[in-house]
Amino acid sequence: MDTGQMRKTELLAELALTRKRTRELITSLAERQLKVPYHPGVNPPLWEMGHAAFFYEVFVFNLLDGDASFDPEMDDLWDSFHIDHQDRWCRDLFPGLERTLYYFDHVYDKMAERIQCKPLTDRAVYLCRYAIFHQNMHIESLVWCRQTVGYPSPPGANLTRPAPAEVPDEFPGGDVIVPAGDWEIGMPGNSLQYATEDFAFDNEKPRHLVRLEGFAISRCLVSNQQFSVFVEDGGYQKPEFWSSGGRKWLTEKNGMELVEGEMKPRMEAPKHPLYWRWHAGQWQERLFDHWNPLIPDAPVTHVSYWEAEAYCHWAGRRLPEEYEWEVAALGNQQGGAFQRYPWGNESPEPVHADMNASSMAQNPVYDYPAGDSPFGCRQMVGTVWEWTSSQFFPYDGFCIDMYPFMSSLQFGDHKVCRGGSCATSSGLIRGTYRQAYLPRRNDVYTGFRTCALP
Repeated sequence: MDTGQMRKTELLAELALTRKRTRELITSLAERQLKVPYHPGVNPPLWEMGHAAFFYEVFVFNLLDGDASFDPEMDDLWDSFHIDHQDRWCRDLFPGLERTLYYFDHVYDKMAERIQCKPLTDRAVYLCRYAIFHQNMHIESLVWCRQTVGYPSPPGANLTRPAPAEVPDEFPGGDVIVPAGDWEIGMPGNSLQYATEDFAFDNEKPRHLVRLEGFAISRCLVSNQQFSVFVEDGGYQKPEFWSSGGRKWLTEKNGMELVEGEMKPRMEAPKHPLYWRWHAGQWQERLFDHWNPLIPDAPVTHVSYWEAEAYCHWAGRRLPEEYEWEVAALGNQQGGAFQRYPWGNESPEPVHADMNASSMAQNPVYDYPAGDSPFGCRQMVGTVWEWTSSQFFPYDGFCIDMYPFMSSLQFGDHKVCRGGSCATSSGLIRGTYRQAYLPRRNDVYTGFRTCALP
């Protein structure tokens, strides 16, 4: 098979899987469930579907081919920069399920035909992948929408609670030591190079060299058991563990929580992670539409940056900087072979990581040994987005890419998270991928690991 045909085959497979997963996430909901209660952290599922299809129109059909939109009168409604977040819940503005599915299928059929029948330049491959990856970001947000509003788990999720297991004898836990040195960070290329094999978003480029002092970083994510000790020690009520930003977050009363099936303003400061409760003499965690006993060895999930930071202060630890995180995950050195994942360059498989909305961060923090990094850190890809202490800024030499708002709107006031989560698509993630979240976010699949103090 020649290179051009291989590209087409790969793109068609990526497109088909993306289409299948999106359709399943929408059509597995009842009509009444598509009208989710308003929440500032999620979008209505039908709007997510229409918005993703619109992205293909703008960045493939309009930009590459000069084609007109399927329905120009609907463009402003699907464009996230032309409709306020709260207005996306106005059902009178948007078509219903049948019409939205028709639009979605029309766009995907046209995309498949374009990939199959038209020449695929490097630029075309890049833009097609860009649109597919954008859609996969919305697949992740459709998953956390279900968690936020208490809907059933996504199709294909295996939430059978794992049998209690002993910590493997060969697993030492604790910290690994990363030596001082010069390390390569990021992906190659810039906005004028249409990467096809090593696709990367603009904020991952250009690749550059950094010098770091040696540091010690935990081999595992912080577990529910570890975090519960902080909670039970009154960590949320002790201001000495919270920065000024954290104390402000604690006292804000305008957050939202799910109460008896409705989103209502949070009436008191949090005393534990968002989806925990103390019930019947034990900690429980809400997993989609069910409350289950908290799994002690599973990673703590759905915590804000402020909660992670306070835990570190309590534990006498710190969060890693994002360069430290990437070095611990990939260990790329100047002149050496570049690896995209902690385990090498083999694409993520279920043995490596918890991704694709499969196990939903319910497995122990010592699981997935095949995904270990060169230094022995575990689950650095998948499971949870890991908070770092770094603000989200561009690398030196940054150039805005095809989609001008991919990164620029988040620079400055967002924190960097790394590694992907249990809800992230495995085809999207790599060790250089940078996610940006406001430090107050705890509705997404966020967790953390810690570093020793200098």
